[in-house]
Amino acid sequence: MAVDALDTRILRLLIEQPRTSVREYARILGVARGTVQARIDRLERDGVITATGPVLSPAALGHPVLAFVHVEVTQGHLDEVGDALAAVPEIVEAFSITGGGDLLTRVVARDAGHLEDVIQRLIQLPGVVRTRTEIALRERVAHRMLPLVESMGRGGEQRGGAR
Repeated sequence: MAVDALDTRILRLLIEQPRTSVREYARILGVARGTVQARIDRLERDGVITATGPVLSPAALGHPVLAFVHVEVTQGHLDEVGDALAAVPEIVEAFSITGGGDLLTRVVARDAGHLEDVIQRLIQLPGVVRTRTEIALRERVAHRMLPLVESMGRGGEQRGGAR
Protein backbone atom coordinates (compact mmCIF):
# COMPACT_ATOMS: atom_id res chain seq x y z
CA MET A 1 0.00 0.00 0.00
CA ALA A 2 1.18 3.51 -0.72
CA VAL A 3 1.97 5.75 2.22
CA ASP A 4 1.80 9.43 1.29
CA ALA A 5 3.13 12.50 3.06
CA LEU A 6 0.01 12.95 5.24
CA ASP A 7 0.06 9.26 6.26
CA THR A 8 3.73 9.71 7.18
CA ARG A 9 2.95 12.74 9.33
CA ILE A 10 0.09 10.89 11.03
CA LEU A 11 2.27 7.83 11.70
CA ARG A 12 5.00 10.06 13.12
CA LEU A 13 2.51 11.58 15.57
CA LEU A 14 1.15 8.15 16.51
CA ILE A 15 4.70 6.96 17.25
CA GLU A 16 5.94 10.10 19.01
CA GLN A 17 2.72 11.10 20.82
CA PRO A 18 0.68 7.90 21.21
CA ARG A 19 -1.61 9.24 23.94
CA THR A 20 -2.74 12.29 22.00
CA SER A 21 -6.34 12.47 20.74
CA VAL A 22 -7.31 12.38 17.08
CA ARG A 23 -8.69 15.89 17.52
CA GLU A 24 -5.26 17.11 18.69
CA TYR A 25 -3.52 15.29 15.82
CA ALA A 26 -5.86 17.09 13.41
CA ARG A 27 -5.06 20.46 15.02
CA ILE A 28 -1.31 19.81 14.81
CA LEU A 29 -1.56 18.69 11.18
CA GLY A 30 -3.99 21.43 10.15
CA VAL A 31 -6.52 18.99 8.66
CA ALA A 32 -10.03 17.93 9.59
CA ARG A 33 -10.48 15.45 12.43
CA GLY A 34 -12.53 13.22 10.10
CA THR A 35 -9.64 13.13 7.63
CA VAL A 36 -7.20 12.02 10.31
CA GLN A 37 -9.61 9.39 11.63
CA ALA A 38 -10.31 8.07 8.13
CA ARG A 39 -6.57 7.80 7.43
CA ILE A 40 -5.94 5.98 10.74
CA ASP A 41 -8.85 3.62 10.01
CA ARG A 42 -7.42 2.86 6.52
CA LEU A 43 -3.92 2.32 7.92
CA GLU A 44 -5.37 -0.15 10.44
CA ARG A 45 -7.52 -1.89 7.82
CA ASP A 46 -4.53 -2.21 5.46
CA GLY A 47 -2.39 -3.70 8.22
CA VAL A 48 0.08 -0.80 8.45
CA ILE A 49 -0.97 -0.13 12.04
CA THR A 50 -1.04 -3.54 13.72
CA ALA A 51 -1.43 -2.67 17.38
CA THR A 52 -2.10 0.11 19.81
CA GLY A 53 -1.13 -0.01 23.42
CA PRO A 54 1.90 0.18 25.64
CA VAL A 55 5.26 -1.29 24.70
CA LEU A 56 6.48 -3.26 27.70
CA SER A 57 10.06 -3.73 28.87
CA PRO A 58 10.93 -7.34 29.73
CA ALA A 59 13.89 -6.03 31.77
CA ALA A 60 11.60 -3.84 33.88
CA LEU A 61 9.37 -6.88 34.36
CA GLY A 62 12.32 -8.77 35.87
CA HIS A 63 13.60 -10.46 32.70
CA PRO A 64 16.77 -8.55 31.70
CA VAL A 65 18.42 -11.41 29.78
CA LEU A 66 17.63 -11.48 26.05
CA ALA A 67 18.61 -14.42 23.88
CA PHE A 68 17.91 -15.56 20.36
CA VAL A 69 17.39 -19.30 20.22
CA HIS A 70 17.55 -21.08 16.86
CA VAL A 71 15.44 -24.23 16.90
CA GLU A 72 15.98 -27.08 14.47
CA VAL A 73 12.81 -29.11 13.94
CA THR A 74 12.18 -32.62 12.62
CA GLN A 75 10.70 -32.39 9.13
CA GLY A 76 6.93 -32.24 9.18
CA HIS A 77 6.68 -30.99 12.78
CA LEU A 78 7.07 -27.25 12.30
CA ASP A 79 3.44 -26.41 13.12
CA GLU A 80 3.35 -28.55 16.26
CA VAL A 81 6.62 -27.10 17.54
CA GLY A 82 5.40 -23.59 16.74
CA ASP A 83 2.23 -24.23 18.72
CA ALA A 84 4.28 -25.60 21.64
CA LEU A 85 6.54 -22.52 21.59
CA ALA A 86 3.47 -20.33 22.02
CA ALA A 87 2.89 -22.01 25.39
CA VAL A 88 6.29 -20.87 26.74
CA PRO A 89 5.78 -17.41 28.31
CA GLU A 90 9.46 -16.46 28.05
CA ILE A 91 9.29 -16.72 24.24
CA VAL A 92 8.18 -13.27 23.17
CA GLU A 93 8.54 -13.85 19.40
CA ALA A 94 9.13 -16.77 17.06
CA PHE A 95 9.71 -16.83 13.31
CA SER A 96 10.10 -19.52 10.67
CA ILE A 97 13.45 -18.89 9.00
CA THR A 98 15.81 -20.10 6.31
CA GLY A 99 19.44 -20.92 6.97
CA GLY A 100 20.73 -22.41 10.20
CA GLY A 101 17.63 -23.80 11.84
CA ASP A 102 13.92 -23.77 11.20
CA LEU A 103 12.69 -21.33 13.85
CA LEU A 104 14.21 -18.27 15.46
CA THR A 105 12.86 -17.33 18.87
CA ARG A 106 13.39 -14.26 20.99
CA VAL A 107 13.59 -15.39 24.59
CA VAL A 108 13.70 -13.33 27.78
CA ALA A 109 14.86 -14.63 31.16
CA ARG A 110 15.53 -13.51 34.72
CA ASP A 111 19.15 -14.68 34.64
CA ALA A 112 21.47 -17.22 32.97
CA GLY A 113 20.10 -20.10 35.03
CA HIS A 114 16.54 -19.25 34.08
CA LEU A 115 17.58 -19.04 30.41
CA GLU A 116 19.09 -22.52 30.70
CA ASP A 117 15.80 -23.80 32.18
CA VAL A 118 13.85 -22.32 29.24
CA ILE A 119 16.26 -23.87 26.72
CA GLN A 120 16.00 -27.25 28.45
CA ARG A 121 12.21 -26.95 28.19
CA LEU A 122 12.56 -26.29 24.45
CA ILE A 123 14.86 -29.27 23.95
CA GLN A 124 12.23 -31.53 25.56
CA LEU A 125 9.52 -30.52 23.05
CA PRO A 126 8.53 -33.32 20.63
CA GLY A 127 9.94 -32.51 17.20
CA VAL A 128 12.85 -30.36 18.42
CA VAL A 129 16.16 -31.77 17.19
CA ARG A 130 18.54 -29.19 18.66
CA THR A 131 18.85 -25.54 19.64
CA ARG A 132 21.57 -22.93 19.30
CA THR A 133 21.51 -19.88 21.56
CA GLU A 134 22.96 -16.41 21.16
CA ILE A 135 22.75 -14.01 24.10
CA ALA A 136 22.29 -10.31 23.35
CA LEU A 137 24.82 -8.15 25.17
CA ARG A 138 23.46 -4.68 24.46
CA GLU A 139 20.77 -3.20 22.25
CA ARG A 140 22.44 -1.08 19.57
CA VAL A 141 19.35 -0.02 17.60
CA ALA A 142 16.02 -0.13 19.39
CA HIS A 143 13.00 -1.43 17.50
CA ARG A 144 11.90 1.41 15.29
CA MET A 145 9.67 2.07 12.32
CA LEU A 146 9.78 5.84 11.88
CA PRO A 147 12.87 5.94 9.60
CA LEU A 148 11.23 3.38 7.29
CA VAL A 149 7.93 5.26 7.28
CA GLU A 150 9.67 8.55 6.56
CA SER A 151 11.66 7.04 3.69
CA MET A 152 8.41 5.79 2.15
CA GLY A 153 6.71 9.14 2.68
CA ARG A 154 9.39 10.84 0.59
CA GLY A 155 7.94 9.21 -2.48
CA GLY A 156 10.44 6.38 -2.68
CA GLU A 157 13.38 8.39 -3.96
CA GLN A 158 15.66 6.07 -1.99
CA ARG A 159 14.07 2.83 -3.21
CA GLY A 160 15.79 0.96 -6.00
CA GLY A 161 18.86 3.18 -6.22
CA ALA A 162 19.23 6.78 -7.38
CA ARG A 163 16.36 8.41 -9.19
